[in-house]
Amino acid sequence: MQFAGFQLQNNLFLAPMAGVTDRPFRQLCRQLGAGLAVSEMVTSNALLYASNKTRRRTDHAGESGPISVQIAGSDPAMMAAAARHNRDHGAQIIDINMGCPAKKVCNVAAGSALMRDELLVARILESVVAAVPEVPVTLKFRTGWDREHRNAPTIARIAEESGIRLIAIHGRTRADLYTGNAEYDTIATVKSQRGIPVIANGDIDSPQKAKFVLDYTGADGVMIGRAAQGRPWIFREIAHYLATGETLAAPALAEIHAICRSHLAELHAFYGELGGVRVGRKHIGWYTKGIAGAQVFRQHLNQLETPQEQFDAIDEFFIQQAPSLQDDNNQPEALAA
Repeated sequence: MQFAGFQLQNNLFLAPMAGVTDRPFRQLCRQLGAGLAVSEMVTSNALLYASNKTRRRTDHAGESGPISVQIAGSDPAMMAAAARHNRDHGAQIIDINMGCPAKKVCNVAAGSALMRDELLVARILESVVAAVPEVPVTLKFRTGWDREHRNAPTIARIAEESGIRLIAIHGRTRADLYTGNAEYDTIATVKSQRGIPVIANGDIDSPQKAKFVLDYTGADGVMIGRAAQGRPWIFREIAHYLATGETLAAPALAEIHAICRSHLAELHAFYGELGGVRVGRKHIGWYTKGIAGAQVFRQHLNQLETPQEQFDAIDEFFIQQAPSLQDDNNQPEALAA
């Protein structure tokens, strides 16, 4: 997929997810087939730039490009400054968050709350685009504030007129949060009216669903969020299906073990031992979901405090599932490049 001068390997995007799409996870998803991975949401409040959380979220060392950073806020001048700050720290694409439904974001009139004020939306988009003319700016938003106010087509028009280069739409309103089923009619309407690329998001959890959404909406690509948690190989599965019409075999337990282990090592290195262990718990939980004995294993996992204890625990868990995983060195296969 070609976009704003970038040649992406495909039209599959990893959605920005706070607490999930850190640098290790973005790199893993890119390695396993994502064409673009968007960072966790970064605040536009300059007072927080020096915080550990914000510094980690703007750490792109060794990351494959293009590097897309999502910013959030409700003040046009602060958003413009945030765009410049992130551009100066390696961002090659600036993404604006108007899709997050979290109360702590919406209560400060940011995220999807902005969709209630279309004039403010225009001011923010114009300010950010003008602040970083050499960097493409994208926008992620929802179908509307609630089901009675699905104003995504209006927001999309404002976005295109403001110079936004690509839009991603989650098929739910802010009021829906993450409940119910995503709807794609609004996305199809926007795609039929706009000339910039439109990316469809929401409940895309299989290769077959990805193809259905692409066909139904006419969207230029799809964005995967929660379905990639514990299943980052979903990108290669979708890419294979779209290219061949054939379903790729699910990864063997040995590969899941290797991916989980490699990912865990990256988390420990990125966050430090204590932080990496804590962040690693949820990822291990996602990797083992649905495997026999996973619930009891996760309860045990939450008691472990050191990286080596985590490695030993996942090795034991996977070897118990399939004794053939254990080789002469008692180590799983390395993650293939």
